[in-house]
Amino acid sequence: MSDEKNTLQVIDGTIEAVQNITKVLNSAKQELLKLEKEKEQLEKDKMELERATTELETDKKELEIKKNQLEQDKKKLEEEKNQLEKDKQERDEKIGALTEEQQRLLEEYESLKVELSKLAKVAEESQEAEFNFERIKALLSIYAVLIEKIWQGQAHYRILQTLHGEKEKMTREEIKNTTGVAGAWVIRAVNELANVDLLDFDEETGLVKLKQRLFPKKALEKKKEEQ
Repeated sequence: MSDEKNTLQVIDGTIEAVQNITKVLNSAKQELLKLEKEKEQLEKDKMELERATTELETDKKELEIKKNQLEQDKKKLEEEKNQLEKDKQERDEKIGALTEEQQRLLEEYESLKVELSKLAKVAEESQEAEFNFERIKALLSIYAVLIEKIWQGQAHYRILQTLHGEKEKMTREEIKNTTGVAGAWVIRAVNELANVDLLDFDEETGLVKLKQRLFPKKALEKKKEEQ
């Protein structure tokens, strides 16, 4: 009887142990399932973080590109600003120089009117052989036009006189070198002469052509001294 009792106790203990093991296994299974879910969530969180990190890196690169572009634009704007300031300074200096030159030419113009009046009278009255009446008449025709239409006669006169010579067509550079008139005054004078239909001026090629001849070429030839 005692053996049976012991056997039953052993069996009961075994059953209880198995039940405990089952409980432990079930608990472990639940923990495992919980861990699996947590793992899945962590994987999702990891993927989300990686995606967010990738987006941040992309945004960072775009911001770097925009930053570099802005720096380039800033540098370009500063260069343009400096150039504009330089151009303004040069224009101001030119305006000041032109104003002084215009004042000088105005004074010369007033003096010129007096001298021309005297010269015209001499040309009309002179009958001496050595006096080149045709030459003086030709020069007076230039001054007459300039006095009537353009008061800054000095640069304009040189240009007209040159184009009435051997070459009726010359580039702007050739005119500058031939007459000794500064480049800015050549442009100004040529445009003003073109405005009164005395010259044709092609701004693209810089070619200047005499449009209205005031006297024949030979009129400007200096009279040879008699042997």
